[in-house]
Amino acid sequence: MATAAAAAAAQSHPASMDARGWDDASYRRGILRALDLSSRTLFRAVFFDNSNDPDPDVVLAAASSDGSLASFSLSSCISAGSAASQVETAAALVDPVCIVHAHSGPAYDVRFYPDPQQPLLFSCGDDGRIRGWRWHEMQSCLVPLSLQGDHLEPALDLVNPQHEGPWGARSPIPENNAIAINKQDGSILAAAGDACAYCWDVETGKCKIKFKGHADYLHSVAVRESNHQVVTGSEDGTARIWDCRSGKCTQVIHPVKSKAFDSSWVSCVAIDASESWLACGTSSGISVWSLLSNECIFNLDCHAPVQDLLFDKNQILAVGAEPVLSRLTINGTVLSQIKCAPQSAFSVSMHSSGIAAVAGYGGLVDVISEVGSHLCTFRSRGLDK
Repeated sequence: MATAAAAAAAQSHPASMDARGWDDASYRRGILRALDLSSRTLFRAVFFDNSNDPDPDVVLAAASSDGSLASFSLSSCISAGSAASQVETAAALVDPVCIVHAHSGPAYDVRFYPDPQQPLLFSCGDDGRIRGWRWHEMQSCLVPLSLQGDHLEPALDLVNPQHEGPWGARSPIPENNAIAINKQDGSILAAAGDACAYCWDVETGKCKIKFKGHADYLHSVAVRESNHQVVTGSEDGTARIWDCRSGKCTQVIHPVKSKAFDSSWVSCVAIDASESWLACGTSSGISVWSLLSNECIFNLDCHAPVQDLLFDKNQILAVGAEPVLSRLTINGTVLSQIKCAPQSAFSVSMHSSGIAAVAGYGGLVDVISEVGSHLCTFRSRGLDK
């Protein structure tokens, strides 16, 4: 009788439920890996948008809170997203084409440098470095994904300067929160944590100009090439316009006028293609200014802080600390609001075809077509694969 009961119990409890083979260390690693994946943040995802590129596939590059810089094939992401939707998975976990350990702390921004001979991918991060990677090396990588991370050396490695205090004491290296490319004079602009912006020469690797005047660290930087100007946004609640040749501040903009937002910050700035309009995202909304007349066109209060924005012709795309991609007119009228996957979105970018990519918390990227449909949602693998 006892033997029959034991046999029945064995049949009802398969071998996978046998606790005698339990691997506690493996289970712990799996839990930690799942937590890391769910809490990872993509601070920026950008398209490689080059009409001269022989590869017809659309490619994204993303900067992550684990310090990694990864590139993704959009066609592979869409295929993985289709498979995930069939099994009702919220987001496909996608392997990158290439992944490098770019920074010792979080990687905050990534931008393409459109050199016709050798395009570079620049990243910046919490370690105070700006690093340039050969794009074609990343895309033609033959190293298996499991061995990637430290397999590529940066073509350029810049480090923010330290400041010397009493008795020769050296300050910490300030982090870089954002970068911008000035194609006209071959330089990179960095918005740093010491309340300064730095202009680096790509060819020599030397710091050309230091823009000093903000009272708190910088969140963002943009270039107005036609007027040799740089625009910065700061935690001090102001945006400043600088002359690239002299390094002097020519205008201070206060995007938030309301006394209810005295502690407001400027989280992002963007300039349109004609370089006539400046948009500022703040902790309370969006402010748009005419750079020709130096006048505020509109201030729009939002439900959550705005964390990134860009111009799409005569319209504005904006994302922030809520799962929504907003499209506005240049006069502040909200045209549409599309729900997106990241609960908090830190970047929005556009391809020349009209496709938009929204990236943010959870390591998520939501790719949205020009007409507002979701092409795919994917979650990037990190360095701990």
